[in-house]
Parts: sequence; C-alpha cells; structure tokens
Amino acid sequence: MTNQKLIIYDFTQLYLILDELKDQINFEIINVEKEKLDLQLDNSLVITRKKIPSIENQIILETIPIKLIKLIEKFNISFLKQKFSEQSEMNIGNYKINLNSREMSFKDLTLKLTEKESKVILFLFKSNKPVNVDQLQSEVWGFNSKLETHTVETHIYRLRKKINDKFNDENFIISKKDGYEIV
Repeated sequence: MTNQKLIIYDFTQLYLILDELKDQINFEIINVEKEKLDLQLDNSLVITRKKIPSIENQIILETIPIKLIKLIEKFNISFLKQKFSEQSEMNIGNYKINLNSREMSFKDLTLKLTEKESKVILFLFKSNKPVNVDQLQSEVWGFNSKLETHTVETHIYRLRKKINDKFNDENFIISKKDGYEIV
C-alpha cells in the first residue's frame, strides 16, 4: 500500500463501497464525518459533495451515479498529478527549483536554467559531501574520460555567474579543496 490517502468526507456510502475493494486499490481510504476534517492532508486527496474552500487537493462529486471504474480512474489521475507536482519542485537553501520548468526562484525573481545546470544543481544538492570534477563529469555528463577537459569548470563558472547576476549570491555553489558543494 502506498502513502497516498483518499479522504472521503461526509460520504459514508462511498466509503463502504471502496472499503469492500480496498485490496484492489492502490491507496489508503479514510472515512471522515463532518467537523472532523482536521487530519494531516499531506499526500491526501479529499472527495466530497461540495467544495471545501480551505483544501487544495479535492474532487467534488456533484453528479451521481458514476461508474466505479471511472471514479477510481479519476482518483488515480489526481494522485499522479499530485505526485508529479510534488516531485517537480524542491527547496534548496533559500531557493525553489522547479525541475519540470527548469526554473530557480527566490521571492519574485526567477532564473531559467538549462537542463545541464538543473542536473548539476540537483546532483550537488543530493550529495552529502563535496563533489569533484570527475564525479560531475561521470554522473552529469555521462563520460568517464581521463582526458583534460574544462567542461565542468566552465559550466560551474557560468552557473555561478548566472546565479550571482540574478540573485546577488556568490555562495550558492562553493569550491572546496575536494570539490564543489551547495551549502
């Protein structure tokens, strides 16, 4: 079972139907009666009959009857969209990085990144120690050559310059004796 939750708000009949199918569906179902929707809503989708203004991820079932297979398909599509959205944006220091649009933002400033720049930032961020040129060359560029090349250094230099020009931040990517690091 996944960590995705379908919260069925004030819709007991639907909960009972889905509860019978719980072994065939790939999300957890939770029945919530009125006035008890104070659950943690992360990774959750709320299904209800009327829109709840304070909740972002919800499906409103206004037209009934609906084919059960179509309803479950609707849930799965909503979960996929939610997961895609969550995976596309990450916080790195003071910045938000959107991996889908390849944009880096801080407050109301936005910087467009190339695919390689996004990969470099993501690789450096995920590493828990400084990353040397050979590692970046191998993991980001995909070649393990011992040839003398300045490709990595040039990309890092240009990326630092772009970030400094846009955000006035000279310390996003720092150089250490054993490689590059995002602090």
